[in-house]
Amino acid sequence: MADIKYDIVKEIGVLSENAKGWTKELNLISWNERDPKYDIREWSPEHEKMGKGVTITAEELKKLKDLLNGMESGIDY
Repeated sequence: MADIKYDIVKEIGVLSENAKGWTKELNLISWNERDPKYDIREWSPEHEKMGKGVTITAEELKKLKDLLNGMESGIDY
């Protein structure tokens, strides 16, 4: 398997932290020296290991924000 290169261009914020110190974060990341995209995933302390996540463009992030803002009374289950 090829090495995955990443550069955390901007740390935007932490969404949560688990008991082992891993944090779920929203960051702007350049993957394999490509243009940066927004990324939500879990990271170990010091960002040396990562979990599975989702990477989205700025346009998709804006759409997600609009969808969340359009929710009337919080999260629907």
